[in-house]
Amino acid sequence: QVQLVESGGGLVQAGGSLRLSCAASGRTFSVYAMGWFRQAPGKERDFVAAISWSGGRTYYADSVKGRFTISRDNAKNTVYLQMNSLKPDDTAVYYCAADSLRPWRTLVPGVISEYNYWGQGTQVTVSS
Repeated sequence: QVQLVESGGGLVQAGGSLRLSCAASGRTFSVYAMGWFRQAPGKERDFVAAISWSGGRTYYADSVKGRFTISRDNAKNTVYLQMNSLKPDDTAVYYCAADSLRPWRTLVPGVISEYNYWGQGTQVTVSS
């Protein structure tokens, strides 16, 4: 089992920045990749970004390219999502996810079902 705990959400004005953290514990040695997803009220959960656990390869949704950066600190078993130039449309609950089933080379990083562990989510609200 892998446990994921997100933190760092909050209220920010448009144009501002936030950094989300996702701390992983348990069988972290089994993790191949980590991802961030988000879900706005009344909408489906959407992919934001993903990173391979070992090589640090990254993948982003078009909507956040150039504004968000995903990174990891293997020593701390933590993944980060640096969010800059935030927009009201970025308002959502942000979820951290982990994949321990598929290596990065076979993973489809933007697909929810590729991830088998999820955190509880952290709220991000961007005011206009």
